[in-house]
Amino acid sequence: MKTPRGLQALIDDGVIDEVIRPLKSGKEAAVYVVRAGGEIRCAKVYKDLRQRSFQARAQYQEGRKVRGSREARAMAKSTHYGRRQQEAVWKNTEVDALYRLADAGVRVPRPHGFFNGVLVMELVTDADGRCAPRLGEVELSPERAREYHAILIRQIVRMLCVGLVHGDLSEYNVLVGPEGPVIIDLPQAVDAAGNHGALAMLERDVANIGECLARFAPELREGRHAREMWALFEASELRPESVLTGVFDDPDTAPDVQAVMEAINDARAEALIRQQGREAAAAGE
Repeated sequence: MKTPRGLQALIDDGVIDEVIRPLKSGKEAAVYVVRAGGEIRCAKVYKDLRQRSFQARAQYQEGRKVRGSREARAMAKSTHYGRRQQEAVWKNTEVDALYRLADAGVRVPRPHGFFNGVLVMELVTDADGRCAPRLGEVELSPERAREYHAILIRQIVRMLCVGLVHGDLSEYNVLVGPEGPVIIDLPQAVDAAGNHGALAMLERDVANIGECLARFAPELREGRHAREMWALFEASELRPESVLTGVFDDPDTAPDVQAVMEAINDARAEALIRQQGREAAAAGE
């Protein structure tokens, strides 16, 4: 295949040896299967984004650190320079998150470097060596669904222990490898302590996973794991090995009902859209 422009520089520099084929392409990035040093990996080439994309992502950017006051002012004013800085911060967030999470034992693709706006990382495969399917593409027994739910809740806890919330977790960015779920796509990861919407995003992440796996084990739709782990996080008592029950009694202080309902409604709407997509695909077969 013709080498994509974004990857030619990596071939010239010897970072990768060959581009094998495209893997997937979305609004923000295109991913390719590549060969590097005798290993098969994947390369994520980030796309240049328009201003409206930054506006849509403003909720994720709160609390992110920038290099200096000049960059912060430019980003706030949305100047041309500021938009380029926003773009850089967005890309670097995923790279930094992958390294932090891999070091913390979270099931994410192992990163192999960030070169000229391209993230090279482990290619997640299935037991036969093919590209791993997404969580929403596999059929599970109730027992396996419960197992995967427990694994993913544990990964979310480990993420929160290093101060991160995925922010957009769903069946579309969880791959199923031989040893179970692997979490991908982290450019929107948020600082749990610095972003006022972190709890609502955490609840949405947990609700999305519950909704997906509840197709096979309906009781997984219930449970208050997000509130439970957040309470431990706020009290500085959350640990990677913390045992969660899914049961949580609200304290006497008034909760942010609007944020909670928005997270729940978002999860339900996304589940309905995914279900409609599956039904449309089945009707077309």
